[in-house]
Amino acid sequence: MSRIGRQPIALPKGVTVNVKEGLVTVKGAKGELKVPVSPEINIQEEAGNINVTRPSDSRTHRALHGLTRTLVANAIQGVSAGFQKNLELHGVGFRAKLTGKALELAIGYSHPVIIEPPAGISFVVPEQTKIQIHGIDKQLVGQVTANVRKVRIPDAYHGKGVRFEGEQLTLKPGKSAAGGKGGKK
Repeated sequence: MSRIGRQPIALPKGVTVNVKEGLVTVKGAKGELKVPVSPEINIQEEAGNINVTRPSDSRTHRALHGLTRTLVANAIQGVSAGFQKNLELHGVGFRAKLTGKALELAIGYSHPVIIEPPAGISFVVPEQTKIQIHGIDKQLVGQVTANVRKVRIPDAYHGKGVRFEGEQLTLKPGKSAAGGKGGKK
């Protein structure tokens, strides 16, 4: 048995799960998510828990077992508590602000970079150098976070750019610090 797949998923109060052939609909306080799942995997609700089982031990069913359980658990957590990712700006003069719902970044380019949030995503800027991305869909929150980070990936020599909160960079030494030919002596 899959260690992840056999764990039951606890249903929080106010969350309802509707299972149909190939589609799980999860409704909660923050919204509604639809999760496509394989029709071969069995999903049942029993005593306030969701159980995911597989029909056989074939390679395909074993692979789908843990995946299905995780996707349903993420949907349940998303509609009840939501997901959040945090980014930090590192660099002189780097700052972020909200313009309506859009995120406006001043990160060393000759123009400000404006990022519009897709449906279901919201930006929060508690400080000029910190960005929070909120949403109910874990995959979408992660994708939007990666897109914001991609605007200015941290530089390997100076560390300037958009980082995940708490991300540690190992900076490369410059030419002169590396020793060898071409550096100042």
